[in-house]
Amino acid sequence: MRLQGKNLTVRYPGAPHPSLEAVSLDVEPGTLYAVLGPNGSGKSTLMRALLGTVPLETGEVEIDGLPLEAWRRRDLAQAVGAVTQHESAAFPIGVRELVAMGRYPHLGTLRAPGDRDRELVEAAMIRCDVDHMADRDVGTLSGGEHQRVRIARALAQDPRALILDEPTASLDIRHEMEILRLLRHSADQGITVLLITHHLDLAARFADRLLLLGCGRLAAEGSPAEVFRAEVLEAVYGWPVEVLVDERTGAPRVIPLS
Repeated sequence: MRLQGKNLTVRYPGAPHPSLEAVSLDVEPGTLYAVLGPNGSGKSTLMRALLGTVPLETGEVEIDGLPLEAWRRRDLAQAVGAVTQHESAAFPIGVRELVAMGRYPHLGTLRAPGDRDRELVEAAMIRCDVDHMADRDVGTLSGGEHQRVRIARALAQDPRALILDEPTASLDIRHEMEILRLLRHSADQGITVLLITHHLDLAARFADRLLLLGCGRLAAEGSPAEVFRAEVLEAVYGWPVEVLVDERTGAPRVIPLS
């Protein structure tokens, strides 16, 4: 599934400047594409623009060559799994039930879950290491546990594309690496993955291409080696850095200087 944004500009009501200004991106099928940038650079706004949850001042979004507005909401929900940055449960719900909500776009209001639906839910919980807490109430989970459950819900959709905003926030090292390896494997299996993250080194290690935002504008786009140039990163983040190559992974690493 191909995700494209063309000349996207978003201005929130009353804001003196756009939160996103003339940003374009082209995420090819089966790639892991990471969006980077400092706080307030427009990363989450870009996600909302791609999902159609914020109005555009200019530009258009295309998914698999079709304008976003041409997609039925149910078809889009079946095809694209989304994990936003913040979410709280509106009512008490168990972990298994929350993950199973990922199957709702496929079931509709009448069809009961079948064996295939239950298999996808169980498989998603295992992949995100939350199967052992399947019977717990979501309200008893830590922030990191809740995050993994939400990723499992998106995977249970069996989507063709995943769009995730800071999916490894609040995770410890082990689970952070497991989720990134899972997303990398998903891309290798043909799922298009768009990942918003603050982790520069891990983005360079796992992503095929990167998009760097600064003040709502496109600062750089390309391979990790093309984007991770000291002069570009220093201009965007306002801090001196050195860019090295990790001898083990071959990916660039960013070292903040004192």
